[in-house]
Amino acid sequence: MRTLIVHAYLKRAKGVRDPERRLAESVALAVAMKVEIAGRFLVPLARIQTDTFIGHGKVEEFKELIAAEKAGLVILDCTLRPIQQRNLEQAWGLKVIDRTALILEIFGQRAHTREGVLQVELAHLEYQRGRLVRSWTHLERQRGGFGFLGGPGERQIEADRRLIGERIKRLRTLLEEIRRTRRLQRRARTSVPYPTAALVGYTNAGKSTLFNRLVGAKVLVAAMLFATLDPTMRVLKLPSGRKLILSDTVGFISDLPTELIAAFRATLEEVIEADLILHIEDAANPDARILRREVNKVLENLGVHQDGPETFMVRNKLDLLAAAPRPENAATIYCSAVTGEGIDDLLTALDASLARHEVRIEVCLALRAGKARAWLHRNAQVLGEEMVDDQLRLSVRIAPQLRGYFEKHFAADIGSGSRLAS
Repeated sequence: MRTLIVHAYLKRAKGVRDPERRLAESVALAVAMKVEIAGRFLVPLARIQTDTFIGHGKVEEFKELIAAEKAGLVILDCTLRPIQQRNLEQAWGLKVIDRTALILEIFGQRAHTREGVLQVELAHLEYQRGRLVRSWTHLERQRGGFGFLGGPGERQIEADRRLIGERIKRLRTLLEEIRRTRRLQRRARTSVPYPTAALVGYTNAGKSTLFNRLVGAKVLVAAMLFATLDPTMRVLKLPSGRKLILSDTVGFISDLPTELIAAFRATLEEVIEADLILHIEDAANPDARILRREVNKVLENLGVHQDGPETFMVRNKLDLLAAAPRPENAATIYCSAVTGEGIDDLLTALDASLARHEVRIEVCLALRAGKARAWLHRNAQVLGEEMVDDQLRLSVRIAPQLRGYFEKHFAADIGSGSRLAS
């Protein structure tokens, strides 16, 4: 379908992305939706029109352009109110969608797992339900009752809203079941309770490429927006031998629809529950700092605040920078997921972070407790061990999660002389 992409923006707006780069992102989103781009346009606005968003002169100008280009779709890179969308569709005689609908459409194409499909359908219905009043046209009354004497019945819009409401309720129930399953899986992971780290970042920042580089996985990598929707988790072994569960998540984007944030909350719980967050950033993107704010905004909406998990700023795509970068602070790491440059620095930083949170304990084990001793050597740092009164005393540095596991599963082997308090 031949499509026009229009980015309408307020001329005096401050602290926003360069309009050209924002338009380029919208074009990339449209390409991801596999439409034919017939034209791309910037429309600076002095103010937003309540009825059509853009000015009436521009509406007429685009009407002629649509006819000349034989376009069948216009994508407005903004958030349209239902009445604005309807008025533009009537004026131009074709389908008009806004940024929210575009992102929802892409997510619909990308979703493959049962959870992903349900999440996207829920977000679609939440979006549509708010637009029934103005954007739907079949609002005539249905005939109700029996025979010829039935009453006027309910309006079609009321039936549509009721059906959508029932489907939304059903989807939420199904997603809650999936969320419970995910909680059980997370609880099962505590049987090997390694710390967790979640990769977050703006879409197309190279998260999946970095994930593959770190853990040797084969997560889909593509030069497209939202290549990854479903979370993937793998165990990452650090240089010291410590282990970390690494989670790759869906990329964020400017003006991410609130419907999607709500629908994908179950998936993004991996971020909420993480012990560490790796904020992956495209260091070569001129709008990197603005995009960082967008990611932080989504994290705050999820309930991840600045005083939450320790966060590392990982500035990826070092190979695309012309000049040597200057790290902003100790928590900023430059690397290239493609060439591998800086990966060792990242692993060392993760190692150091886990070490800072470890506790030192003294454990006395019976001589027969070979399994407990072997487990400590595999999962903790044994600083020393000696024989004391027919017991083996070990001085150990261990992660808090692993200490709890050890105390629970090897309680019968732990002697009275142990000091397990941190």
